[in-house]
Amino acid sequence: MSFQFADRKSTAAGAPGFTRGSTSAVLARGYKPRASGEPKARPLTWRRWLFSTALAAALALGGPACSRKQTSATTENAVETVKVTRRQFSASVTAIGAVKPQVGAEVKVGSRISGRVMRLHANIKDQVHKGQMIAELEKADLEAIVAQCRAEARFAEAKLASLDELFPKEVARAETDVARWDATVILARKDLERQQDLLQRKFASQVDFDQAQERLAVSEAQLAATRRDLDLMRVQYAENLKQSEAERDRDRAALANAQVQLSYAGITAPISGVIGSVSTQEGETVAAGLNAPTFVTIIDLARLQVEAYVDEVDIGKIKVGQQVVFTVDAFPADDFAGKVVAIYPKATIQDNVVKYVVAVEIVTPYEGRLRPEMTTSVSIQLESRQVLAIPSSAVQREGGKHFVFLSVNGRPELREVRLGWKFGPWAEVAGGLTEGQEIFLDLPETEKEKK
Repeated sequence: MSFQFADRKSTAAGAPGFTRGSTSAVLARGYKPRASGEPKARPLTWRRWLFSTALAAALALGGPACSRKQTSATTENAVETVKVTRRQFSASVTAIGAVKPQVGAEVKVGSRISGRVMRLHANIKDQVHKGQMIAELEKADLEAIVAQCRAEARFAEAKLASLDELFPKEVARAETDVARWDATVILARKDLERQQDLLQRKFASQVDFDQAQERLAVSEAQLAATRRDLDLMRVQYAENLKQSEAERDRDRAALANAQVQLSYAGITAPISGVIGSVSTQEGETVAAGLNAPTFVTIIDLARLQVEAYVDEVDIGKIKVGQQVVFTVDAFPADDFAGKVVAIYPKATIQDNVVKYVVAVEIVTPYEGRLRPEMTTSVSIQLESRQVLAIPSSAVQREGGKHFVFLSVNGRPELREVRLGWKFGPWAEVAGGLTEGQEIFLDLPETEKEKK
């Protein structure tokens, strides 16, 4: 009978293996010899050991994974619900705007006449006051025209004064002639009556009677002529007076116009403010046409406002008198207060978006800090009120309408709602739900599968 002995030790791969060894060493480790004819034991190779180890690890990890899969499948069907409650909404509308001068606070000062600039008394950043001289044009020709018009006006006044002095005397002389001939007619008429009486009593001849008739006829004709002359003189006096007064008024108007033209040679500040820009220099010749050439631009920095560009979606919420808070990039840590004073009716298009300009009066003292065209971040404060509110994430939109899934005995029921304001993650419920009802934040998975 022969025996096989094996000595077990670790191989380089770490798997158990067998090598031949001494009999004493095998017996010392507790191995028994097998009898002849007994089945030979299959040696444990490193491949079998590696497979067994991997199978055990897979079984260890597979159990928890299956358990987690079943748990997640159960929780997927549980969807959170919320109640319709009342919340305090203090909504605001945000917009981008710019600091602008108020109407009349920015004026482009130009010239109404042509000429060469003799003096320019202003420079950029200079403080000017209303009526202060800014520039002067050449005015020698204008002064000559003023002198000519003044002389013509004096001549017209002298002519009118002469007329006022001479014509009344002529009229008075004509009136005296009329009175004299009127008396002559009266005397001739009495003489004729006397000659007629004498002729009837045979105390006068026919010749004397005829001569008396002739004297009366001549006197009456002379009286009529002097009366016509008097009337004509009065009419002529009135016409000459009107003409002379018209000439005087015309010359006075020409003088006033020449003086106005002369005043245009001196350009003054129409408002008080700061010189923002200078467009014309000394020595340049300006030509006045349909558009007056601009010399300087004056800005009153004490009369600024903010023009906020509000989206058409939010313009319906804006009302005159609402409080406003805005910031500028130059002073990001400072908040400026204001209030809405106007909403411009005409829209502006910015990047294909319709927006409306909202004028904001600046309440916070800002002199020396705010300047025109500064970019502003505007927040218009709307009124605060208690409203029914739901999370915006629970609202579904389809076909221009809004829907939520109302919880009815734990089951979802589609319900149309009307929404109002939005405040952060919340939306106002204007209709369709009542306080205390519960809605699903999302449709359960089982309902999604049915849909």
